[in-house]
Amino acid sequence: MTAQPFDDRDGVIWLNGRFVPWRDARLHVLSHAMHYASAVFEGERAYDGRIFALTEHSQRLALSAEILGFELPYSVAEIDAASREAVERSGLANAYVRPIAWRGSEMMGVSAQETKINVAIAVWEWPAYFTPEARMKGIRLDWAAYRRPDPRTAPVHAKAAGLYMICTISKHKAEANGYADALMLDWRGHIAETTGANIFLMRDGVVHTPVPDCFLDGITRRTVINLAKKRGLSVVERSIMPEELPEFDEVFITGTAAEVTPIAEIGEHKFTVGEITKGLMADYDAAVRTPAFAAEAAA
Repeated sequence: MTAQPFDDRDGVIWLNGRFVPWRDARLHVLSHAMHYASAVFEGERAYDGRIFALTEHSQRLALSAEILGFELPYSVAEIDAASREAVERSGLANAYVRPIAWRGSEMMGVSAQETKINVAIAVWEWPAYFTPEARMKGIRLDWAAYRRPDPRTAPVHAKAAGLYMICTISKHKAEANGYADALMLDWRGHIAETTGANIFLMRDGVVHTPVPDCFLDGITRRTVINLAKKRGLSVVERSIMPEELPEFDEVFITGTAAEVTPIAEIGEHKFTVGEITKGLMADYDAAVRTPAFAAEAAA
């Protein structure tokens, strides 16, 4: 079945302060963002009509814009309010929410100091990044050809559109090889993340995760670290080498889209979907659907 194109749907999108019909939310072919990747975005999920960690996401959108050298024309509170209304207007209880900000078409060239900053928020139904069956038995990861760059070469702490080019290439190649995703190393050869999610590895009841010094310190990542600590688990953030993989028993990834998804294979290495992973999956599922639990998890 052919997926419904994203430019041909019913509904509305919040665009520069007002809601417009979905099909009318367009930009010019000479928009700076399209040619020079001057765009930042967020990926959020609404559960039972409530966006999880909404303000944290809106704050990160503003920070990402600042890193790229532009200021959002709306406050974090205004973006929060628009996001909530976008979810309400969508009529979806469980949905994916995509705020995005970008430089417009007023100037063309590497320098674009006078371009207008546009902001849009779209909401659509997207039940799961991986199938429920895959989440239960674990997904398979290939090795990515590209590596996460040195922070001195790219704005690695912004959720910026240009940083995802190597992710798309890597994920496409992994899928062509029969895998669900790809594991990326960083420029030093350390384990970093998948193409869109942070990674955690378990050994002897201790949770290990890479230091996010050249990739995003994900909001879901931070939530899961807190949930693990509330379970009494030790969480160690450190550099992890690929040669260490045979020493770990359980592996899972975290992200707004991936939520908490176990890993069954990384290349030739195999792992079990163990009790730590299952417990944190359950805790996260509870946290995103229970306001009081969500606040406690984020504390």
